[in-house]
Parts: sequence; C-alpha cells; structure tokens
Amino acid sequence: MIVLSDVTDQSELEAQIAQSQKMQAIGQLAGGIAHDFNNVLQAIIGFSDLLLQSHRPSDPAFRDIMNIKQSAQRAAGLVKQLLAFSRRQTLRPTVLNLNDVIADLSIMLDRLLGETVRLDVAYGRDLWPVLADQSQVEQVVINLAVNARDAMKGGGTLTIRTRNVPAGEVESDGADEVQVDAVLIEIEDVGTGMPQDMLDKIFEPFFTTKATGEGTGLGLSTVYGIVKQTGGTLSVKSEVGKGTTFRIYLPRTEVEQRPAAVSDGERAPAASGDLTGSATLLLVEDEEAIRTFAARALTAKGYRVLSAESGVEAAEIFAEEGDTIDLVVTDVIMPELDGPGLVRKIRAERPDLKVLFMSGYADGASLDELPEAQFLPKPFTLKALAEAVKRELGRS
Repeated sequence: MIVLSDVTDQSELEAQIAQSQKMQAIGQLAGGIAHDFNNVLQAIIGFSDLLLQSHRPSDPAFRDIMNIKQSAQRAAGLVKQLLAFSRRQTLRPTVLNLNDVIADLSIMLDRLLGETVRLDVAYGRDLWPVLADQSQVEQVVINLAVNARDAMKGGGTLTIRTRNVPAGEVESDGADEVQVDAVLIEIEDVGTGMPQDMLDKIFEPFFTTKATGEGTGLGLSTVYGIVKQTGGTLSVKSEVGKGTTFRIYLPRTEVEQRPAAVSDGERAPAASGDLTGSATLLLVEDEEAIRTFAARALTAKGYRVLSAESGVEAAEIFAEEGDTIDLVVTDVIMPELDGPGLVRKIRAERPDLKVLFMSGYADGASLDELPEAQFLPKPFTLKALAEAVKRELGRS
C-alpha cells in the first residue's frame, strides 16, 4: 500500500511538472509573438495619428483613419493580456496590504457581479505585506470575479477570503516548491464547476468554454502570468455542479516601501496644453517604422531629433554631440547594447541627463531594475509621446 501511494504521488508530481513546463513553453511563444505584434501596432497607431493631423474631422477619410487607430488600440489590449500571461509585462511593484486592495475594489466588484450574485468578503487579521503591482493584483481579482459571475448564471454567492499562510502550508503548483510565508487570496463560487480535463487547460491562452464572441480566452491566462511574474503560486479546485475555488499565494515581504523612481505615461499627470519645444532629443529605436514615426512627430513639435537605430550608434552620436542633448528617448529591448546599458554608459559622462524609456515588453524585469528614468508603455499615441517628452524636459 505504501509503495502504491508513493508511485501515485510521484506520478502526480511528474504530471504537475510537465504541466508547468508546458505553460512555460506556451508563455515563451506568446511573449515573443506579443513583442513583435506590439511593434507592428505601435507603427499603425503612430502613423494613424500623423494622418489624422493632416485631415480635418469633416474629411471622409478622417473617420476611416480613426477606425484603423481604434482597432489597433483594441488589438493592443489583447497583446497586453498575452504579455501578462508570458510574464513579460513591466511591473511597478509597491508594498501592499491585500485587505486594503480588496476593500477598495469591493464597490466595483458589486457592480460587476450584478444583482443576482452576492459578494461576501472575509478579511484576514493582521495580514503580512506583499510586494506587487497594485493594478495587476486588482486585475487578478477582477478577472476571477467576472469568471465566477459567468459560472453562476442563476445567481449565487462569490466569496473572497484573505489570510496569512506559513511557508509549509503554501500549495505548490508544480513548479519549484515555495518555501516562504505568503498571503492568500481565495475566490470561491457556487457555479457550474469544471471537470478535470478542463482544469488542465484553463490557464492556456485562448482556451474558453464560452460561446464564440463572448470571451477572448485570455482572462485566466492573464491571471496565471501576473501571479507567476509576481513570484506567487496559484491552485484551483473544482467540482461539477458545486463550484470552483481559486487560491492565489503572494510571497510575504519585509521590504520597506520607497518612492517609485519611474512613472509611466498612463499614471503621470498630464503635461500643459503646449506640447511644442526646441530641445535636442536623442531618439534610439531599432524598429525603423517606430523610429520614423517618433522622429517625424517630435520634429513637427519643434524639437531637434537625432535618430539612432541601435544603442551602439546612439553612443557614437552622444560622443560627438553629448553636450547638446537635453533628453534621451530610448527603447528598452535592443540587440548589442540595450536601453538600460546605453543609459548607464552615457550617464557615466553626464549623470544628470534626463531619460525616457519606451517599451511594451520586459523580459522578467520590473521598472525598479531600470536606471532612474521615466517610462512610456508601448503602444502609445502621438499625444502621449509629446506629453511624456514635455513632462520629462520640465522636471527639475
């Protein structure tokens, strides 16, 4: 009996590891596709903005161009979810109390759940702090809540619980065993439940049980990617006809919160109405279409733009014109010499040089790991680029 039990445990462990490796491989593929697609969308959105500037709203072509831009922006939303699944979003971690996060979300969740689903929240006492991106944690809770709502067509109760979990009690998800204290977010519904063969696939991108057109199949894969990139684990238990329970474990942190050194174009305050300027900018971008759009857009605003297609070329330009450059606008991921490497190199000569990073992709990186600078997420609009440049040049 003991031998049979050991064999069963070993088989279950091997199955968990195989599933984890499968998810990692799918994530790498999704991340690579999302990165390339993001650059294509950036070019479409950017050149759409340039075209819109040359057409009046009354022109027949104006609406067509706007439709192109809006479609690209919708596609960018899907790419963002793929990047979340592949754990390649650029995170903005801060020290959080998960009770506070869920309390702040409760009103929104009530509205999302509708009149037939009741929200019941059980807050754990004296929760340990966690280090995570608040907007991403909120996305996890919202996605799981919406998923639960859709599973309870006839109504029911969605229960959210939080509590501290000592290291030895944290569930493994088939990857490396977590040996740290964690804070648990448990989300339980009394919906239709899922059979085991479905549970094995629910975190895969584009897998959905909903009718065509009712879902993208990226909600749970986004949850998976966010939790894994944050250093956590997750488990799911489900029984057909009784409901489903998701458990999210986020590692406890002792890190003291410090002011964020980087902000992005979405959260930073808007720049003043005048987006023109006369400063000299060093623009570094290895994608020709994006570099061309950005250079044209910024030149039209009055800036002197020095363009480089690589970090190496940018370093050469800086060696010749470093004293005249007011701001470096650079991509993060580039061959040979990437954006962070370039910034460290030129700041060795000019420590006070202002920098604006632009990227829609991070290979396991958080903003805290970049040199001190501002950050503009791709894909961005012409206005967002002009505002970010104006804002950074105006910083003291």
